[in-house]
Amino acid sequence: MTGPASEDAHILVVDDDDRIRTLLKRYLQGGGFRVSTAPDAGKALSMLKALTFDILILDVMMPGMDGFELTETIRKTSDTPIFLLTARGETTDRIEGLKRGADDYLSKPFEPEELLLRLSAILRRTKPAGAGISRVAFGEWMFDLDRERLTRNDEIVRLTGGEAALLSALSANPGQTVSRFALSERTGGGERAVDVQVTRLRRKIEPDPKEPLHLQTVRGEGYRLAADPVFDEGS
Repeated sequence: MTGPASEDAHILVVDDDDRIRTLLKRYLQGGGFRVSTAPDAGKALSMLKALTFDILILDVMMPGMDGFELTETIRKTSDTPIFLLTARGETTDRIEGLKRGADDYLSKPFEPEELLLRLSAILRRTKPAGAGISRVAFGEWMFDLDRERLTRNDEIVRLTGGEAALLSALSANPGQTVSRFALSERTGGGERAVDVQVTRLRRKIEPDPKEPLHLQTVRGEGYRLAADPVFDEGS
Protein backbone atom coordinates (compact mmCIF):
# COMPACT_ATOMS: atom_id res chain seq x y z
CA MET A 1 0.00 0.00 0.00
CA THR A 2 1.20 3.50 -0.76
CA GLY A 3 -0.84 5.28 1.88
CA PRO A 4 -4.10 7.16 2.24
CA ALA A 5 -3.85 8.87 -1.14
CA SER A 6 -4.47 5.57 -2.91
CA GLU A 7 -7.52 4.54 -0.90
CA ASP A 8 -10.56 4.22 -3.18
CA ALA A 9 -8.78 6.08 -6.00
CA HIS A 10 -9.94 4.83 -9.39
CA ILE A 11 -7.33 4.71 -12.17
CA LEU A 12 -7.86 4.23 -15.90
CA VAL A 13 -4.89 2.61 -17.69
CA VAL A 14 -4.81 3.08 -21.47
CA ASP A 15 -2.27 0.97 -23.36
CA ASP A 16 -2.49 -1.07 -26.57
CA ASP A 17 -0.20 -3.78 -25.15
CA ASP A 18 -2.31 -6.48 -23.43
CA ARG A 19 0.60 -7.68 -21.31
CA ILE A 20 1.47 -4.22 -20.00
CA ARG A 21 -2.18 -3.45 -19.21
CA THR A 22 -2.48 -6.67 -17.24
CA LEU A 23 0.78 -6.13 -15.34
CA LEU A 24 -0.05 -2.52 -14.51
CA LYS A 25 -3.54 -3.43 -13.33
CA ARG A 26 -2.21 -6.19 -11.09
CA TYR A 27 0.51 -4.02 -9.58
CA LEU A 28 -1.68 -0.95 -9.06
CA GLN A 29 -4.40 -3.04 -7.42
CA GLY A 30 -1.72 -4.39 -5.11
CA GLY A 31 -0.91 -0.77 -4.29
CA GLY A 32 -4.45 -0.10 -3.13
CA PHE A 33 -5.94 1.44 -6.28
CA ARG A 34 -9.11 0.49 -8.15
CA VAL A 35 -8.14 -0.03 -11.77
CA SER A 36 -9.97 -0.10 -15.11
CA THR A 37 -8.25 -0.54 -18.48
CA ALA A 38 -8.77 0.41 -22.11
CA PRO A 39 -6.83 -0.83 -25.18
CA ASP A 40 -7.00 2.40 -27.18
CA ALA A 41 -8.04 6.05 -27.16
CA GLY A 42 -11.52 5.35 -28.52
CA LYS A 43 -12.43 2.97 -25.69
CA ALA A 44 -10.87 5.34 -23.16
CA LEU A 45 -12.95 8.30 -24.33
CA SER A 46 -16.09 6.16 -24.20
CA MET A 47 -15.33 5.13 -20.62
CA LEU A 48 -14.58 8.72 -19.61
CA LYS A 49 -18.08 9.70 -20.70
CA ALA A 50 -19.59 7.02 -18.48
CA LEU A 51 -17.35 6.83 -15.41
CA THR A 52 -15.44 9.17 -13.13
CA PHE A 53 -11.72 8.47 -12.63
CA ASP A 54 -9.25 10.00 -10.18
CA ILE A 55 -6.22 9.69 -12.47
CA LEU A 56 -5.42 8.47 -15.99
CA ILE A 57 -2.30 6.57 -17.08
CA LEU A 58 -1.78 6.85 -20.84
CA ASP A 59 0.77 5.15 -23.04
CA VAL A 60 2.18 7.60 -25.58
CA MET A 61 3.01 5.19 -28.40
CA MET A 62 -0.42 3.88 -29.41
CA PRO A 63 -1.77 3.31 -32.94
CA GLY A 64 -4.37 5.79 -34.12
CA MET A 65 -4.70 8.58 -31.55
CA ASP A 66 -1.49 8.54 -29.49
CA GLY A 67 -1.09 9.54 -25.85
CA PHE A 68 -0.20 13.15 -26.65
CA GLU A 69 -3.32 13.60 -28.79
CA LEU A 70 -5.49 11.80 -26.24
CA THR A 71 -4.16 14.06 -23.48
CA GLU A 72 -4.99 17.15 -25.52
CA THR A 73 -8.50 15.84 -26.29
CA ILE A 74 -9.22 15.04 -22.64
CA ARG A 75 -7.98 18.44 -21.51
CA LYS A 76 -10.68 20.17 -23.56
CA THR A 77 -13.34 18.91 -21.14
CA SER A 78 -11.62 17.50 -18.04
CA ASP A 79 -9.03 18.38 -15.39
CA THR A 80 -8.53 14.75 -14.33
CA PRO A 81 -4.80 14.18 -13.61
CA ILE A 82 -2.95 12.51 -16.49
CA PHE A 83 0.22 10.44 -16.17
CA LEU A 84 2.08 9.54 -19.37
CA LEU A 85 4.13 6.36 -19.85
CA THR A 86 6.37 5.92 -22.85
CA ALA A 87 9.47 4.20 -24.17
CA ARG A 88 10.56 7.59 -25.54
CA GLY A 89 12.48 9.36 -22.82
CA GLU A 90 13.83 12.35 -24.71
CA THR A 91 13.49 15.73 -23.02
CA THR A 92 11.54 17.08 -26.00
CA ASP A 93 8.93 14.32 -25.56
CA ARG A 94 8.57 15.03 -21.86
CA ILE A 95 8.10 18.72 -22.56
CA GLU A 96 5.58 17.94 -25.30
CA GLY A 97 3.54 15.81 -22.91
CA LEU A 98 3.50 18.52 -20.26
CA LYS A 99 2.58 21.16 -22.85
CA ARG A 100 -0.40 19.06 -23.92
CA GLY A 101 -1.65 18.99 -20.32
CA ALA A 102 -0.06 15.95 -18.64
CA ASP A 103 0.68 16.16 -14.92
CA ASP A 104 3.68 13.83 -14.94
CA TYR A 105 5.73 11.65 -17.27
CA LEU A 106 7.68 8.44 -16.72
CA SER A 107 9.87 6.64 -19.25
CA LYS A 108 9.91 2.87 -19.71
CA PRO A 109 11.39 0.82 -18.23
CA PHE A 110 10.60 2.18 -14.77
CA GLU A 111 10.55 1.00 -11.18
CA PRO A 112 6.97 0.10 -10.22
CA GLU A 113 7.46 1.58 -6.76
CA GLU A 114 8.38 4.93 -8.31
CA LEU A 115 5.16 4.88 -10.33
CA LEU A 116 3.09 4.24 -7.20
CA LEU A 117 4.82 7.04 -5.30
CA ARG A 118 4.33 9.52 -8.14
CA LEU A 119 0.67 8.62 -8.54
CA SER A 120 0.07 9.04 -4.82
CA ALA A 121 1.83 12.41 -4.88
CA ILE A 122 -0.41 13.62 -7.72
CA LEU A 123 -3.53 12.47 -5.90
CA ARG A 124 -2.50 14.24 -2.70
CA ARG A 125 -2.10 17.48 -4.66
CA THR A 126 -5.23 17.23 -6.76
CA LYS A 127 -7.87 15.33 -4.77
CA PRO A 128 -9.46 17.58 -2.14
CA ALA A 129 -10.46 15.89 1.08
CA GLY A 130 -14.16 15.29 1.45
CA ALA A 131 -15.03 16.22 -2.15
CA GLY A 132 -17.43 14.40 -4.38
CA ILE A 133 -20.40 12.13 -3.96
CA SER A 134 -20.20 10.10 -0.77
CA ARG A 135 -23.64 8.47 -0.87
CA VAL A 136 -26.67 8.12 -3.10
CA ALA A 137 -30.29 7.64 -2.10
CA PHE A 138 -33.02 5.85 -4.02
CA GLY A 139 -36.37 4.94 -2.51
CA GLU A 140 -35.78 3.37 0.89
CA TRP A 141 -32.19 2.63 -0.03
CA MET A 142 -28.90 4.39 0.72
CA PHE A 143 -25.55 3.36 -0.78
CA ASP A 144 -22.28 4.52 0.79
CA LEU A 145 -19.60 4.66 -1.93
CA ASP A 146 -16.68 4.87 0.49
CA ARG A 147 -17.67 1.72 2.35
CA GLU A 148 -19.52 0.08 -0.57
CA ARG A 149 -22.33 -0.51 1.89
CA LEU A 150 -26.03 -0.71 1.02
CA THR A 151 -28.65 0.00 3.68
CA ARG A 152 -32.44 -0.02 3.74
CA ASN A 153 -33.94 2.05 6.55
CA ASP A 154 -30.51 1.91 8.26
CA GLU A 155 -30.32 -1.90 8.03
CA ILE A 156 -27.30 -3.27 6.14
CA VAL A 157 -28.06 -5.41 3.08
CA ARG A 158 -25.40 -7.94 2.15
CA LEU A 159 -23.83 -7.54 -1.31
CA THR A 160 -21.42 -9.78 -3.17
CA GLY A 161 -18.16 -8.23 -4.38
CA GLY A 162 -19.50 -8.05 -7.92
CA GLU A 163 -22.77 -6.44 -6.83
CA ALA A 164 -20.92 -3.87 -4.72
CA ALA A 165 -18.56 -2.99 -7.60
CA LEU A 166 -21.50 -2.63 -9.99
CA LEU A 167 -23.48 -0.44 -7.60
CA SER A 168 -20.38 1.69 -6.93
CA ALA A 169 -19.88 2.35 -10.64
CA LEU A 170 -23.52 3.30 -11.12
CA SER A 171 -23.68 5.36 -7.91
CA ALA A 172 -20.64 7.41 -8.92
CA ASN A 173 -22.70 8.64 -11.87
CA PRO A 174 -26.30 8.83 -10.56
CA GLY A 175 -28.90 9.36 -13.24
CA GLN A 176 -26.33 8.87 -16.01
CA THR A 177 -26.04 5.93 -18.39
CA VAL A 178 -22.96 3.76 -17.81
CA SER A 179 -22.02 1.47 -20.70
CA ARG A 180 -21.91 -2.29 -20.23
CA PHE A 181 -18.26 -2.22 -21.31
CA ALA A 182 -17.36 0.34 -18.64
CA LEU A 183 -19.22 -1.66 -16.03
CA SER A 184 -17.44 -4.85 -17.08
CA GLU A 185 -14.09 -3.11 -16.65
CA ARG A 186 -15.09 -1.99 -13.17
CA THR A 187 -16.47 -5.33 -12.02
CA GLY A 188 -13.72 -7.41 -13.63
CA GLY A 189 -16.03 -9.65 -15.66
CA GLY A 190 -17.34 -9.62 -19.19
CA GLU A 191 -20.43 -7.77 -20.36
CA ARG A 192 -22.55 -10.89 -19.94
CA ALA A 193 -21.40 -11.07 -16.32
CA VAL A 194 -22.61 -7.48 -15.86
CA ASP A 195 -26.10 -8.51 -17.00
CA VAL A 196 -26.09 -11.34 -14.47
CA GLN A 197 -25.01 -9.00 -11.65
CA VAL A 198 -27.75 -6.52 -12.64
CA THR A 199 -30.37 -9.26 -12.45
CA ARG A 200 -29.17 -10.35 -9.01
CA LEU A 201 -28.99 -6.80 -7.71
CA ARG A 202 -32.50 -6.02 -8.94
CA ARG A 203 -33.82 -8.92 -6.91
CA LYS A 204 -32.50 -7.16 -3.82
CA ILE A 205 -33.46 -3.53 -4.47
CA GLU A 206 -36.50 -3.54 -6.75
CA PRO A 207 -40.12 -4.04 -5.61
CA ASP A 208 -40.68 -5.77 -8.96
CA PRO A 209 -37.40 -6.86 -10.64
CA LYS A 210 -39.22 -7.27 -13.96
CA GLU A 211 -40.30 -3.60 -13.84
CA PRO A 212 -37.26 -1.90 -12.32
CA LEU A 213 -37.64 1.58 -10.87
CA HIS A 214 -34.11 2.19 -9.64
CA LEU A 215 -31.67 0.17 -11.76
CA GLN A 216 -32.85 0.97 -15.27
CA THR A 217 -31.86 -0.51 -18.62
CA VAL A 218 -30.92 1.98 -21.34
CA ARG A 219 -31.48 -0.14 -24.41
CA GLY A 220 -28.43 -0.48 -26.65
CA GLU A 221 -26.22 1.51 -24.25
CA GLY A 222 -26.03 0.19 -20.72
CA TYR A 223 -27.59 0.83 -17.32
CA ARG A 224 -28.55 3.82 -15.18
CA LEU A 225 -29.21 4.17 -11.46
CA ALA A 226 -32.11 6.56 -10.77
CA ALA A 227 -30.76 8.02 -7.54
CA ASP A 228 -30.13 11.32 -5.78
CA PRO A 229 -26.53 12.16 -4.85
CA VAL A 230 -25.58 13.00 -1.27
CA PHE A 231 -22.46 15.17 -1.15
CA ASP A 232 -19.87 15.45 1.58
CA GLU A 233 -19.85 18.73 3.43
CA GLY A 234 -17.58 21.28 1.80
CA SER A 235 -17.75 19.69 -1.66
